[in-house]
Amino acid sequence: MAPFQLAASGSLGYALTFGVIGFGFGAALEMGGFGDTRKLAAQFYLKDMTVLKVMFTAIIVAAVLIAGATAFGLLDMSRVWVNPTYLWPGILGGLIMGVGFVLGGFCPGTSLVAASTLKLDGMLFLLGALVGVWLFGETVGSYETFWISSNMGRFTLAEWLGLPVGVTLLLVVLMALAMFWAGELAEQYFGQKKPWAEISLRPRHGGKVVGAAALVLASMVVLVRGQPTPAQKFELLGAAVQKPVAERAVFVHPAEVVQLRQDINVHAAVLDLRDEHDFNLFHVGGARRVDPAALTRPEVLKPLLAEPSSTVTFLMANGEGPALEAWKALKASGVTNVYVVEGGVNRWLQLYPVDACVAAPAAPSAADGDRLAYQFAFATGSSLPSAWPELAVSRSFREPCAPAVSEEPHHGGHGITWPRYEFAKKVKLQAKVAVKGGCG
Repeated sequence: MAPFQLAASGSLGYALTFGVIGFGFGAALEMGGFGDTRKLAAQFYLKDMTVLKVMFTAIIVAAVLIAGATAFGLLDMSRVWVNPTYLWPGILGGLIMGVGFVLGGFCPGTSLVAASTLKLDGMLFLLGALVGVWLFGETVGSYETFWISSNMGRFTLAEWLGLPVGVTLLLVVLMALAMFWAGELAEQYFGQKKPWAEISLRPRHGGKVVGAAALVLASMVVLVRGQPTPAQKFELLGAAVQKPVAERAVFVHPAEVVQLRQDINVHAAVLDLRDEHDFNLFHVGGARRVDPAALTRPEVLKPLLAEPSSTVTFLMANGEGPALEAWKALKASGVTNVYVVEGGVNRWLQLYPVDACVAAPAAPSAADGDRLAYQFAFATGSSLPSAWPELAVSRSFREPCAPAVSEEPHHGGHGITWPRYEFAKKVKLQAKVAVKGGCG
């Protein structure tokens, strides 16, 4: 399933692959006349709309192909890099670049094309861009707070509009076609100086009509087909992702979780997938309760995608079933370093038991499936030492079985020495590497 790893990062094949892509992109810009500042500047006078038509054609064709490939299971969209959105810095940066484009007649990409053909204006613009990059690097520390403000993460048009991907795609294609039509009218009026009475409202070339119809039809196919569900995406990922499940490589022994919670170089996050009742009875210290149905919603998924490579996310239920289904959904959505706690809360309480006055094993019939295998006398939350096996002392520990009156002061120690369990280490941190590029 695409995207494929064409070559190892830093290798000769890697450099050649992206070198060929870069040269091809530059050649396409030069053949489109984008190395000539007069052609680029003409768009601002509505005389020649080639830039708008070429760039938006590339955008909508790429959008249709990407959305279509994702809809038919050929592409894993979660592995496609989408630049994070920093709203206000992005708006200001766009304005600055736009003014530079109007004044200089180039954008950074087209200035490279012009400079490669030894055009002096392209060379000067490129030199100015390099000086601007240097100035930015030297001064960004003074306004860094603004530069990283309004971070919206991976944010798409479909999320902004609250519409399905297929509907959003069709709207974008229709918008682009309307802009092409209006651009050609502007070229006739401003560029060719035709009076409105002589301007035809029909497209001048039949091939354009055929191309437009093909894009609309393809967009409607994507709309009808829809995007795959997390379960469908997981099946499409193939043996590379499904094999670890069969080999139980994604199931981590509770003792390894405890060990990682003691490691200052690792952030061990625990997501508890149970209902509020069971969560309140007992949960691992620091765990966050999440509804399994909400895991793929943007407000829950985006923070998980944004976690650094030093974060390991552990999924817990009473047993393993719901946690495994949640693992599949997150894996299909592109979340890395996510594991299932072996045996869930029931296994955790077996290894790090609570006092008998707090909970006792439930009847075998009541512990079937993913039910809690212990009958609690009252809700304990994370106030018991069993919730924090890595801590010997904590001010938040409760002593539910201690006498009501004690002559000894309580300092938060529980006097418990947990057994040292043997386990096979399963957690392997995966670094996130973004391969990206473009014309800016």
